[in-house]
Formats: sequence, C-alpha cells, structure tokens
Amino acid sequence: MLLNVATVNDVFARISVRGEQTVMVWQDSDGAWKPISSAELYGRVRALADVLTAWGIIKGDRVALLSENRWEWAVTDFATLALGAVDVPLYPTLTAEHVGYMLRDSEAKVVIVSSAEQYAKIAEAGDLPALEHVVVMDSGSFANAESFAALMSGAPERKTANVDFDAQVKSITPADLATIIYTSGTTGEPKGVMLTHGNLGSNINISTGPMGFNGTDSCISFLPLSHVTARHTDYALICQEVRLAYCPKFDQLAPSMQAVKPTIFLAVPRVYEKIRQAVEGKSAHSPLKSRILRWAIGVGKKHRQETLEGKTPSSLSWKLANKLVFSKIRTAFGGCARTFISGGAPLGMDTAGWFADAGIRILEGYGLTETSPVIAVNYPEAYRIGTVGKPLSNMECRFAQDGELEVRGPAVFKGYWKKPKETEEAFTPDSWFKTGDIGAIDRDGFLSITDRKKELLKTSGGKLIAPQPIENKLKANTFVAQAALVGDKHKFACVLISPNFAALEGWAKGQGLSTSDRNVLSKDPKVVKLYQDIVDQVNRSLSQYESMKRLTVVPDEWSVEDGTLTPSMKMKRRVVEQRYAAQIADFYADEATSTR
Repeated sequence: MLLNVATVNDVFARISVRGEQTVMVWQDSDGAWKPISSAELYGRVRALADVLTAWGIIKGDRVALLSENRWEWAVTDFATLALGAVDVPLYPTLTAEHVGYMLRDSEAKVVIVSSAEQYAKIAEAGDLPALEHVVVMDSGSFANAESFAALMSGAPERKTANVDFDAQVKSITPADLATIIYTSGTTGEPKGVMLTHGNLGSNINISTGPMGFNGTDSCISFLPLSHVTARHTDYALICQEVRLAYCPKFDQLAPSMQAVKPTIFLAVPRVYEKIRQAVEGKSAHSPLKSRILRWAIGVGKKHRQETLEGKTPSSLSWKLANKLVFSKIRTAFGGCARTFISGGAPLGMDTAGWFADAGIRILEGYGLTETSPVIAVNYPEAYRIGTVGKPLSNMECRFAQDGELEVRGPAVFKGYWKKPKETEEAFTPDSWFKTGDIGAIDRDGFLSITDRKKELLKTSGGKLIAPQPIENKLKANTFVAQAALVGDKHKFACVLISPNFAALEGWAKGQGLSTSDRNVLSKDPKVVKLYQDIVDQVNRSLSQYESMKRLTVVPDEWSVEDGTLTPSMKMKRRVVEQRYAAQIADFYADEATSTR
C-alpha cells in the first residue's frame, strides 16, 4: 500500500482529521493509560505552533528536542514542522557537553526538554548564544524556562480545523529541510544529517506498506524518537491508523507490553538478545526447565522453515512445545504481537534462528540516518533469514570494487549540516551515497550486510575478518552482554568480553564465588574458563584465521551511559579500544614468538 505522502506535514494532515479517534496513548504518574484523540492532538499542535510563531520562529529556524518518548515529543515535532521550522532531536542519554555542542552547532533558538535531568544539561552546556527559549515538559520550577503545560492552555479551543493553520501546514514542500539528526558518533565528531520533508516522505510512503498494518494494530514507541528508525516508523504507523503507546524508559517496557499488548514489536537487536538471555537465564536455575527449553527449541528447529514462511506448524510435538514454552515467550511481548521487526544494527543469524525456532519470525531491515532510513527490509511475503530483505523499489543499489554498498534514491540525505567537505566525501563522483557497509545481493534480490567497512580487521597475514558476525555469535550466549573483536594488523584475533552480570553473578553464586567485586569476579579462574568455553564453542564455527586466540573478561557491562554504546545500542569500537588499550596490548605482548 502506497501511503501517498509528500512531506511529514502530510502525515500530520492525514491523522488530524480523525475526530475523536484515539491516535496515541500515554501513561500518567499513577500508571493509568490515557488516550489522545485526533482532535486533541490537532489542538495541542496548533497551540504550540501559535506560541512558536509568537516567539518569532519562522521557516528554517531550528527547534531542539531533548526528551524521552512521550506525547509532548510528537506535538513539538508536528508543531515545528507545521511552521516550516527544522527540528533537532537530541538523545536524552547525551552528556551536557554533547548537548551544548549540538545546540551551538545547530544554532537552535528554542529547546524543549522533558525533565529536571535534561534541563540541568542545558544549564551546564556552556554559552548558547542562539538560544532564546527553554521549555520543560515536567512540572516544577525552572529558572528562565517556560512550562510546556502552560503552553498547552489554549489547546482545547483549537481542536477544530483552522483554514489559515491548515494552509500553513500544506505550504511546506518536499524540498524544505525538516530535521537535523546528529549521528551517534561511533567514530569522530558527530555530524548533523540534514533530511528534507521529501527524503522522509519518500521513505514513509513505501517502507511499511506490504506489512498490512491497519486500525486494529498497536505498537509501543520505546526506541528513542531522536533515532530516525523509531521516528520514521511512528510516522508510517500512525498514517495507517496504528495506535501508538509511548514508553519513555526501557525499564518500563515489560509492564507496558503487558498493559498495551501490542500487535507490532519494533526493536534493535540488543533488545531481542536481552529477551533471549532472560528466557535462557530463567530456565538455567532449574535443570528440568532447562531440559524442556532445549527440547522445545530443538523441536522448533525442525519446523523452522514453516515458521519462516509465516505458517504455524501442526505437528503434535510442536503444539506441545508451543504450549509449554513458545507461548510463554510470546507472553513476554504482551501475547498479541504478530509482527516482529528489527533494525538499527545487524541482528545476527544466531538470534534470528533462535527466535524462529521459538515460533517467532523477525523481519530484519537495514538503513542509515542518511537514507531516511530504510534501504531494505524483509516483508511477510518476501523474507529470507540472514538477510535484511530486498531494497525498496525507489532505492538503487550497487557495490564498489571493495564490496561497499552504494545507494541512490529520493530518501538519500541533503548533506551534513555546515560540513561541505564531509558531505562531498560521503558521495561518489557520480553522486551515489557511500554507506560504509560491506554487502552483497543474492540472485533473488535479497541484500546481506557483512560489516562496517571501517571495522573490518586485516591481519598481518592479509586476511580480512568481519567482526560483527563473530561478536553476534558470542552475544547469543546468556553470559555475554557485549563482545569486541580486536586484531587489526596483528597475527591473530582476540576478544574483549563484557559480561551479562545479572546472569554471571547468579551462576557465580551457584559456584560459591563472591560477587561483591566485579574486578575480582572477572579474573576468577572459573569465570575465565566459563568464557573460554563460550569462545571455544564459537571458534569451532569459524575459519582458522578468524578464530579468537585469547580473551579478556572485563569488569564492566558496557552501556550508553558509560559511553561505550551508542543510543541505538551499537558498540563504539574506537572508545572500547581506547578504554582497554592496556588489555589489548597484553594480547600481543609476545606476538612475534607466539604460536597461539
């Protein structure tokens, strides 16, 4: 189904005429889920747009957003774009230093933040010469800041259509700049990706159509809306009358799924990995449950192809496995999810295969901020496990001599904000965007992505190693939270492992080990052997030159907060390598004479 939107404002126009139909729900401080109708959303957007206009915000001005997912985020987004202004979404996990850099770089005149925590970052961000107004969504007293609730005071009387406002909304063209999204900066300084209304609209139009979503569906919006994947998906779903439920914090996701019971579940691979680890970790405490889980997954593996074809296996053994195990796994997603989507990073065959064996087909997609974002995606009727699906019909793909994927199409970004040199470097001389990813397309048109070009390791013997598939194999184990393969320009590969401490500490207690000091625990011989066995198991599936010769268990669980992961849960390889430079140096101290 083609959605036929030319701009993001067309998305707002489509959803603003549904009267009292609920378009989104949110949870108040008492835990009650409250609806927002189309008319209420329209009134709130109009109210904020009027305030921004009174403040002198005009077409092209930048309005920054520093907030978790909540209804105020959507209202701010639509109100900003309605005026032809440009919104600048910032990850709520950013430090005050990074927030300050992005506000200065974008020259935002207004910043709207969610809470006291985010307001403090503005206060600590240093000199912000362009900033004229700060707005806080939460209640409280904040110096030199406006109350979002106060700005909404005029919303009730603005619920009905207004000819002048609607004309303003429709006056925005596909060529107009809609947003500046700062890349998460896995390497180097963050860059502001400029996406036009046409970029976003061309992607919204066709990316989810074959999924068959409609007004009976619901989805929890919990991936950060500051990330283009979540924002694009929300736009597309709400166009198709899917009800959105906002979940501001990841630790609220599990109860939110039980309350909302979404039919659509969109997540990054790390969320799926955590759910798998939770299932395996829970069963590990009971030998009987562990045997039942292994048996059920074994049964599911025999019927994997049926699951991948969207069929429900009918054998008695599968039905029993479903009743004892698979149905309980689906309950973790709320019990009603029928479409599972993964994006933002490589899912990995081990994770995709495990869920397929548990009766859950995950539709993996692929794209970049610079491509608005979807380049390719698996659909229910066009699916191949281990791939990211077929490229969208309006995206052209080709490969450079070194295997780097290059793309061209209406969703490809305008350029990097105030960075002409970096913009020029991002394109080939004949104007194809260089994705930085190594990949291939099979004879049936399915795209596979091997790894990031800059992250490929080249051994001193000249062998190229793609680290992500190997790291994903390791992360499939309950005890591994993250893994970083190293070995560029060395004789052999080694690995740093960041444990899943919840699982490790539970196991350690059963072994009689103290868990009070993670530095001590990570060096304990029993713990090292546990992880060596995991590495050895993965090594058996690798070529000799890919195998990991040495490992170190680090005493830290990497996170967005400590700077080792991006907000979309991708590892910042350069940060990890710098942080553990001493451990990496130890791997290769005797490299010249080592036979292992």
